[in-house]
Amino acid sequence: MTKIIEPSKQSSIFRRPSSETGIWSWITTVDHKRIGIMYGYAAFFFLLIGGLEALILRIQLSQPDNNFLTAAEYNAMFTMHGTTMIFLAIMPISAAFFNYLLPLQIGARDVAFPRLNALSFWIFIFGGAFLYSTFIFGTAGAPEGGYLAEEVGWLGSAPNGGWFGYQPNAGMKYSPGTAMDYWAIGLQILGIASLISAFNFITTIINMRTEGMRFMRMPVFTWMTFAVSFLLAFSLPIIAIALFYVTFDRKFGTTFFLTEGGGDPILWQHLFWLFGHPEVYILILPAFGIVSEVLPTFSRKPLFGYAAIVFAGFGIAFIGFGVWAHHMFASAISPVAQAGFGLSTMVIAVPTGVKIFNWLGTIWGGKLKLNTPMLFSLGFIGMFVIGGLSGVTHSIVPADTQQTDTYYVVAHFHYVLFGGALFGIFSGLYYWFPKVWGKMYNESLGKIHFWLMMIGFNLTFGPMHWLGLQGQVRRTWVYAEETNLQFWNLVVTVGAFIIALSIIVFMINWIFSKRNGEKAPFDPWDARTLEWTMPSPTPVWNFSTAPIVKSLDDFWHTKYSEDEDGRAVRREEADQILLELEEDGLNPSEHIALPSPSYFPIVLASGLPFLGYAVIYKSIPLALIGTVLLLIGGFGWGTEPLEEEIHIDSDE
Repeated sequence: MTKIIEPSKQSSIFRRPSSETGIWSWITTVDHKRIGIMYGYAAFFFLLIGGLEALILRIQLSQPDNNFLTAAEYNAMFTMHGTTMIFLAIMPISAAFFNYLLPLQIGARDVAFPRLNALSFWIFIFGGAFLYSTFIFGTAGAPEGGYLAEEVGWLGSAPNGGWFGYQPNAGMKYSPGTAMDYWAIGLQILGIASLISAFNFITTIINMRTEGMRFMRMPVFTWMTFAVSFLLAFSLPIIAIALFYVTFDRKFGTTFFLTEGGGDPILWQHLFWLFGHPEVYILILPAFGIVSEVLPTFSRKPLFGYAAIVFAGFGIAFIGFGVWAHHMFASAISPVAQAGFGLSTMVIAVPTGVKIFNWLGTIWGGKLKLNTPMLFSLGFIGMFVIGGLSGVTHSIVPADTQQTDTYYVVAHFHYVLFGGALFGIFSGLYYWFPKVWGKMYNESLGKIHFWLMMIGFNLTFGPMHWLGLQGQVRRTWVYAEETNLQFWNLVVTVGAFIIALSIIVFMINWIFSKRNGEKAPFDPWDARTLEWTMPSPTPVWNFSTAPIVKSLDDFWHTKYSEDEDGRAVRREEADQILLELEEDGLNPSEHIALPSPSYFPIVLASGLPFLGYAVIYKSIPLALIGTVLLLIGGFGWGTEPLEEEIHIDSDE
């Protein structure tokens, strides 16, 4: 194959980049696969940072009356750990999967808006960098005379109001300095990135499905991408408004959340959790989609109840907007509201249960292959069931009131978001590793990673249920020896370090396998979906010709037929079909036009942090720099040539 860069007729003063290799080709790329890879690496970097923050917290709580951290430092680490893991790690790792896989699963050449896709990534990068720059430029403190008013170093200069930013505690009156400004504006920037991606994915799914790819023939992972995109589109504006209010309260003297000015701090809780509980499903639905792809493949049978799983996913997304106030049962909302939200919390367990039973139905009677992706998917089911059941207890108002602000809640949401989302993510990372890199991972190291993480996870978060029921409260940096909580806190800390060890094993496996792993077969898992109909790693042009889909799991049906008893029988010509697909994928016979790279997504995104700094420091020069960058990026975006410049032709 020969890749030809054909200079198109330039319609403006700007030219498209032409670099095919090197770092500049990555910076200017609009290829959904490269963007997905960059999302993944960036998110994993933040995952490591968030994990390090968690270890620091656990060292502090490993023994009573510990002085490893000051109260200010603990608050900063606690706030940044939660914010990082939710907004900078799990969400963008899911975005990595969406970016890489969505066009492949629906038979598309790319997403609907490639430059917007790149813009979303760079806004995420600059938003994360802006948020963490608080450690360099930010200041934090407490009201004069308050117990947190001691001198703080750089570790304590981060946002200190909790990842939930409860008002007025996180307002200027009780959290002076600039750190919480970084938090509020940083989340606004990150929200812009997510909104752009959401609309891009919705448009792609609706408009760019290949011939025959009806909605009810789409893979479940694509469906969950669809559901998450709608959740983002409807929930992010809510938190954007709330953060807008916070910024104005802190910087411009408004009183949206201050009672002395006629505001209401409970308004913040309503706005935050109206976003925050759909956010839980934004984090977990991608894992649902991954598991729904992995289980049928390694059970060697179709997904049980495909339609039920699809509708259950959207049912969860819809009902998720009606359960937020179970976070607020201790805030004196009316008994009628408590009853209503308690009932909705029970109801949302129904579509979740539907998924669980359908996954069990898929496994039942299957010829299971217990390799690493399958183990993580099975672990996901077990851990998520525990987390889901502990969550249902929050529908009972007296129980919820007792559990609020205790470590029982910490245990619950970690079983959902770690045991659920992160176990599902690791299942997907191993499952699609051959597709992305064209190499096989080390199975032994993968299984060691799984068992270390399973043991470490349950040692860490299992005892937290007991600690919470015994009265250990959240968000406190010390506990007294007289509470007799030190043993289980030490167990939790040991478990956290075992998790860290499992991540090190994963990194070793990833680096070694990517460089020296065995070459991946064309169809290593005997998979079912369209992304496996092309060579690995995925060619830059995706499909050599647009596929035609005739049924759900169309690729699987090209390899298998059914006997008289309805059992799957591999076709005699299956191996030949795979050889022809690989040959066609590597040698496209037709002219292929690809989206052109662009300088301007990164230029446009770079202006947002300057505007954020301008708001924090009320600086006109910083505002001008940000505005100029936005104008240059916008003007260049609108005037660079529209012609497709990159073409793929065969040597023949």
